[in-house]
Amino acid sequence: MLPQPVRRRYLALELDAEQTLHERDVADAIWGAVLQLFGEYGASRASLSLIEHNPQRGYAIVRCSLEALEMVRASIASITEIDGKPAALHVLMVSGTLKALRRKVPL
Repeated sequence: MLPQPVRRRYLALELDAEQTLHERDVADAIWGAVLQLFGEYGASRASLSLIEHNPQRGYAIVRCSLEALEMVRASIASITEIDGKPAALHVLMVSGTLKALRRKVPL
């Protein structure tokens, strides 16, 4: 029997912060939130990846596995600061493909 391919989901995030957020800081904040809430096992199941980040327009696109989607959403909602400064991330939309995500959410 062949292994099933990993089903992924793409999340469009709105970055809400007074300062400019760097790509590495956003990725570290999401990873840190997943680790804090669900531990290393949960983080390994998430298969998180920062696909795109635009600090000028205040958005980011993150990819995760379908099985960990709710964990990732909960982790993103728990973020209250990034790089020691107040910030929040809001999930605008979730999609199965980048093409559909970009079509439905004008980023």
